[in-house]
Amino acid sequence: MNGSVKKASGAMAMTILLLAVCALAWGDERDDASPWGMAAGAESIGYYGQFNPLLNQAGVKWLRLFPEWQTLEPKQGQFDWTSSDKLVADARANHLHMLGTWLYFAPWASADGGTRKGPIRHMQFWRDYVSATVGRYHKDIKYWEVWNEFNGSFYEGRDGADRVKDYADFVVAAYDAAKAIDPDAKVGMSVASFDAAFLDAAIKAGAAGHFDFICVHPYDNLGTLAEGGEVGFLNMEGYLRAMLKANGQPVDTPLWITEVGDMAPSKAEPVRDAHQADMLAKAYLATVAQGFQRVFWFEARGPAYEKDAEFGVIRQDWTPRPSYVAYKTMTAMLGAEPKPLGWLDLGRGGYGFLFAGKGGPVLAAWSSAGQQSRCVFGGEVRVSDLAGRETKLPGGQELVLTESPVLISHLPGGLVAQAKANRGKAYPWGGDHSRATVVSCRLGAVNREDGVTQVHPHTTVVVNGPEGDCRRTSVSDPALHGEGHYVYFLVHPSFVPYGTRRLEITVVAKRSAPDKEAGMTVEYESTSSYKGGNTWWALPADDQWHEHTWKVDDACFVGMWGYNFRVNCVGSPNDFLLSEVRVSRGG
Repeated sequence: MNGSVKKASGAMAMTILLLAVCALAWGDERDDASPWGMAAGAESIGYYGQFNPLLNQAGVKWLRLFPEWQTLEPKQGQFDWTSSDKLVADARANHLHMLGTWLYFAPWASADGGTRKGPIRHMQFWRDYVSATVGRYHKDIKYWEVWNEFNGSFYEGRDGADRVKDYADFVVAAYDAAKAIDPDAKVGMSVASFDAAFLDAAIKAGAAGHFDFICVHPYDNLGTLAEGGEVGFLNMEGYLRAMLKANGQPVDTPLWITEVGDMAPSKAEPVRDAHQADMLAKAYLATVAQGFQRVFWFEARGPAYEKDAEFGVIRQDWTPRPSYVAYKTMTAMLGAEPKPLGWLDLGRGGYGFLFAGKGGPVLAAWSSAGQQSRCVFGGEVRVSDLAGRETKLPGGQELVLTESPVLISHLPGGLVAQAKANRGKAYPWGGDHSRATVVSCRLGAVNREDGVTQVHPHTTVVVNGPEGDCRRTSVSDPALHGEGHYVYFLVHPSFVPYGTRRLEITVVAKRSAPDKEAGMTVEYESTSSYKGGNTWWALPADDQWHEHTWKVDDACFVGMWGYNFRVNCVGSPNDFLLSEVRVSRGG
């Protein structure tokens, strides 16, 4: 440690003591058990005074929003708490708990004078920054997230093992510094998407024993849920628990979703607004049901990342969107601390999750994309849609479930007991493939899925032929913006439990016409993100079906981006037909 760093650290210690004495306290008891969170980005930070009261009215209990390091410490050792003090005070006034975030670099601490590029010039700078924030706000903020999407685009300059080691070092330094100031502070590891492989690598690189909770941002997983991908979405908790166990970490480590949102931001159009409301509801219901403790929707208001398109539950003109109303409906019926009680298989793609609600048990239910489940109850129940409109459904009368979730109360006691009896059991949807040696998907007008599901099916076109239906790639379709070069698949979790490494992926295909050259490769989810593309299969020049097998020995099929593998035809000059995809466990 050089002299200037020692001097800064000594001054910082005295500052921390003074700040700790001056820290502001909550005037009421903390209700940390609530899962209802909302995230806001830097583009919206200037408007918290206007949206915080609206979030409070909707039943939001947590806010993920905090100034970046460069704002708080523009010069080394010189802190400006003006913006953060006002933000924390406003959150407290609106009864919102804050999730603090240690974000990016102060330019004087970075490798290039910017806010993203590593490595840091000296880790002591990071420790001092963490110590100062915890010292000032330890009465208001008990939970802190280390960086934002370090494995993504928000950290630059180092890749591969170097990036992993950098993050592990930041986590360890933050944990030790925060605990030295406030032993009750909680420190969370965080990743973009559902990158369990990066978390696994960071733990192995030194972060073991230096985190209190795990944060993920499963945007893509939510996107596949909109297409019937509930099975993969519902197993996120299981994969993370297995990863923690494999690394000797506490299996009951709290799991948080600190960002998730609609992948297709909605304009002010009724259909797209309704879709966002459905996705918000499913994001909370399906994650709390499986065991996540906090969920933060991104975001509160706006921003307009695309022309006339907004992510927020509040529009730029401050009018509430249907997603805001859905949020308010759920918190009103389920209460501040909904507890998952169990689940029900409602048949034909029908999903049911039972919660201990504000006024008694509440069943959240919907049907998977493209299906309609029909339910009949033994007695009268009350059905509420996401707009809060409640209707009485007489016993014996059929309820048709759609993709839009409903909340059902005043349930028959037998149904409640049945759902509770299922708690802790493996979900039944998609079957049990734990003893299978091969799983498959036959592609056609209606895919025949036996352990393998095609996700994003819109990238292919159904072809009817004398030998049966199949699907064709869409290489030349400009409307797909390049997605027509890919065919995506997800393997049932029971067939590829965490730790499954050796697999064989077989594709059955043929040219779209004998004289049109075509080919492909397979990209798959590995222990180091997605990889592949090195083994090209050129389809034979005839009109016959052929098959090719790719062998994988470093698989990590958790659905980081909502899929496990994809057929890639980026280099193919023409389309081809697909009839079947199979996955088997390698020898």
